[in-house]
Amino acid sequence: MTGYVEEVLFAERRSASGPAVGVITLNVEKTLNSLTLNMVELMLVKLREWRERSDIACVFIHGAGEKALCAGGDVQALYKSSIDQPGGPCEYAEAFFEQEYRVDYLLHQFDKPVIVWGHGIVMGGGMGVFAAGSYRVVTERTRLAMPEITIGLYPDVGGSYFLNRMPGHSGLFLALTGASFNAADARYLGLAEGFIEHQYAGEVLNALADTAWSTGVADNHERVFDLMAGFVARSKAALPAGNVEAAATEIEALCTADDDVTVINNIIAAQSENPWIQKAAATLASGSPLSARLIAEQIQRCKGLSLKAAFQAEALLSTTIIRQPEFAEGVRALLIDKDKNPVWQHASPAEVPQALIEHHFTAPWSENPLHDL
Repeated sequence: MTGYVEEVLFAERRSASGPAVGVITLNVEKTLNSLTLNMVELMLVKLREWRERSDIACVFIHGAGEKALCAGGDVQALYKSSIDQPGGPCEYAEAFFEQEYRVDYLLHQFDKPVIVWGHGIVMGGGMGVFAAGSYRVVTERTRLAMPEITIGLYPDVGGSYFLNRMPGHSGLFLALTGASFNAADARYLGLAEGFIEHQYAGEVLNALADTAWSTGVADNHERVFDLMAGFVARSKAALPAGNVEAAATEIEALCTADDDVTVINNIIAAQSENPWIQKAAATLASGSPLSARLIAEQIQRCKGLSLKAAFQAEALLSTTIIRQPEFAEGVRALLIDKDKNPVWQHASPAEVPQALIEHHFTAPWSENPLHDL
């Protein structure tokens, strides 16, 4: 087919010792490698195959081009699914969420080393892939975020699990505000194993292919850490200054309250001299009040849950959200009409009825699609 581009590329690079490095390239540069249903279905099949094969030593995941690992899910396709079947089952969107979460969960549970090269934009669905790696690389141009508040959604793809494990209330703050953070922040938040300058990407991949792999999985994880240590040492001087740790005291003051409405309003009303906090507060103020309430509720409900249970909870909430009008309006304003003037259902977080929140956490089916994770 003329002009057809494979959305995901799979390659196997034979190592010096025989076993191969399985390489996954997210290959839709024009959409910043945003994930489609086709992409996650292909990845699920290949990852299951590689998991079982003794001649695959580890997996390396990166994005095509210089701008992004992955900017998220293909939101326009989810939007189309949502408006095509308003109020009822949204077949494409719900299939996408199920398959995407299966990929992310499989990566989290993968016993072989999974190296994820988080260069450039790593947002939404990209964070799901990135956070699931066993060795997560951040670079000088890494920009991570869970900005779902801006489109009437919430941080899914395992965010209900990993945001709850960040220091203090930083996970809740990042979820509510969609604030972006960098390589140094990722290290502080427990989301990255190593900072390596992007210029070394090719060398790292070559070094992985040149490694004498063991038949023992634990040994191979050690080999990855040992190999990366040299590149980390060479890159140390290029690490940018972070924002999250410096703002930790302010974040705790804003997010420590007895109820979620107070926390949300505290952030919106924040009088901070820190430009990063100011920008975060402005994003929350313009975001969906319903999403803000659902985000706070989801974070609370998923505290202490296993990874499996968190993904099952996300399957439920994503399904109920996609069947409601808030998400479609958020995408319309940001990406379809681009007027950046969404008409949210509620004027403020306090006006969101408790019954509507409960409705979003009520299963619309008899069996969770991820019951067999």
